[in-house]
Amino acid sequence: MRLKFYGKTDIGRRRKMNQDSIAMDGKQKLFIVADGMGGHKGGEVASKMACETLKRFVVEHSKVQDIDPRELLEKGFQEASRMVHLEANKPSEEEDLKGMGTTMVAIYVFEGRVYIANVGDSRAYLFTQGEIWAITDDHSLINEQLRRGIITEAESATVGKNVITRSIGFQPHVEVDVFDRKLLTGESYLLCSDGLHGLVSDEWILNRYKQGELDRFVEELVSESNNQGGDDNVSCLFVQVEP
Repeated sequence: MRLKFYGKTDIGRRRKMNQDSIAMDGKQKLFIVADGMGGHKGGEVASKMACETLKRFVVEHSKVQDIDPRELLEKGFQEASRMVHLEANKPSEEEDLKGMGTTMVAIYVFEGRVYIANVGDSRAYLFTQGEIWAITDDHSLINEQLRRGIITEAESATVGKNVITRSIGFQPHVEVDVFDRKLLTGESYLLCSDGLHGLVSDEWILNRYKQGELDRFVEELVSESNNQGGDDNVSCLFVQVEP
């Protein structure tokens, strides 16, 4: 099977800088989206560092015989959290980096299976059999309240700014969700920051997906986010599985 992939990150219409980062490595079959938080430039540093650390970790450790891909991703996320936390807490005059962190979601394809890992509220979606499914679970206060029945879906839209309950770099160690499934021809995956899913509905994303011409898919997703106000940076990374 062959993978085709497209990615785009955009500053949006309201922010002064882009604190999102993406990474696409067709050789390693590793794809990452991170959404940074903190300080004037802390979020930008955190997201870029997390992506680079995870990519480097996978490259260095994937050659180990009998490596468990789930463990590889989890340890890569842990290393990213350790490195971002270390940088954020260095004694220096760089106050902008204090308390920085980032969400991160990644896909890693290995021996006919796809492995998905996430921390925070950047998401992974699966397109299969004409439907769209959110694979990952948001690590956010709103989602925790939804799961516990404290608020309803309708009420969640009026809560206001969401609060992330897990992030890369806030602490040296972070709990990572890892999922895996068989890689199937004809299916596709979308990784995105909340600059997309916070403004553009799953229904709109699915309807656009069904229209085809998927080499333009990420461009149009970013454009639609900006059409809906562009309140945040927006990043999308789309992976197709072909024969």
